[in-house]
Amino acid sequence: MIETVLDTIESNNMFDKGDKVVVAVSGGPDSLCLLHILHTFEDKLGIKLYAAHLNHCLRGKEADADEEFVKNFCKSINVEFRSKRVDVGEIAKRKNLSCESTGRKIRYEFFDEVKNDIGGNKIAIAHNANDQAETILMRIIRGSGLDGLTGIKAVRDHIFVRPLINTTRFEIEKYCAKNELKPRIDKTNFETIYSRNKIRLELIPYIQKNFNRDIITTLDRLSQTIKVDNDYLNAISREKLKKYCDITQEKVIISKEAFLENKAVISRMLRLCLKEVSGSLQDFEKVHIENIMHIQHHSTGKKIMLPNNIYVLNDYGNIIIKKNIKKNIKRINKYKLYKGNNYISDYNCNIYVEFNCKRNVKNKNKFIQYFDQDKIKGDIILRNREEGDRFTPLGMKGSKKLKSMFIDLKVSKEKRDDIPLICFGEYIGWLVGYRISELFKVDKNTENIVAIKFESEEI
Repeated sequence: MIETVLDTIESNNMFDKGDKVVVAVSGGPDSLCLLHILHTFEDKLGIKLYAAHLNHCLRGKEADADEEFVKNFCKSINVEFRSKRVDVGEIAKRKNLSCESTGRKIRYEFFDEVKNDIGGNKIAIAHNANDQAETILMRIIRGSGLDGLTGIKAVRDHIFVRPLINTTRFEIEKYCAKNELKPRIDKTNFETIYSRNKIRLELIPYIQKNFNRDIITTLDRLSQTIKVDNDYLNAISREKLKKYCDITQEKVIISKEAFLENKAVISRMLRLCLKEVSGSLQDFEKVHIENIMHIQHHSTGKKIMLPNNIYVLNDYGNIIIKKNIKKNIKRINKYKLYKGNNYISDYNCNIYVEFNCKRNVKNKNKFIQYFDQDKIKGDIILRNREEGDRFTPLGMKGSKKLKSMFIDLKVSKEKRDDIPLICFGEYIGWLVGYRISELFKVDKNTENIVAIKFESEEI
């Protein structure tokens, strides 16, 4: 067994010399075995151990006795001990959550707290091969995809390590007996009120008796086989992510061409994008991925809300994923522009206005435009759009709603309020970066020309 644990540590590069390792210790057989083995090979591995125990306050005096037992055990082997008491039941009730999920969240927060306090590098958790088998069966029952069927990772986020993941519970109990560790036994582990306990106490023994005595090893082998294929698909998906996705701090824009890829790749790309925006994949399910793919095939402007306050928008076939952060619509003041340079702080831009200039017919810069100076009545104004705005685009006799213009130009709804408008008096003369107005165009009868240049990194 010890060889299996050491091989698991080495093959997964779990530790580096000098690592400070927080070991999660409940006092049960698994965690006590883990702490004892790591302590035995502490010098060989070149690591420093710190034990962390969370008292969930769910089992009264028994929970207190567990805490005292772990404290004394750590003292006997000269390992620094940290503990914390949290009334998990009260918190779960207040937040209307299960004790299982609440306890897990608080445990990991505590382990992370200890890691940060000691300046640690790793957190060692005592999950074993039986836990792996139970997890895979639970996920099969729930209809998990390949990611779920890879089971519990030996190493996660380069922080969480599981040296016992290839060791069975039988081997662990045998090790504890041989080394007279006398671990604490949590009686709730034998209550079949939780799904995992039912799988452990009823389903797995039934499979072992009637179908496969070696089901633990078989399920572990299944997870390893799936992991190889899944890692390959994930690697391809990450490459496609670089090719098709524009990722910023606020959102992810997925090019419509991405949805021509194989569905297996698309679904993984979408999961990567959701994780990028939300920070995790918690609460996202297969149906949410399918909903995103569904709206991509429908008309532009289609929008759906997802868990964790994420919204997804079809923007002319491209998909935008971002946090649904409510913000006040920016209504800047109307800025009067003068000859020369005008710096507008709200747009972080410079606008150069030059009167009586010569037109550069070779100009291809869409942020430099020329207008008939004599057709301009009133001030030159910078503003953003307002309700009821109309515009007469170049080459058109009548005006049309500005909203319709943005639709024709395929301007995303998200950008429309931020498009600067150069107005001459009460008329819009230029949708900056897009179109100029027929009303102020330079023609054969033009005698005086005004040139306007717009400079900004945000447009």
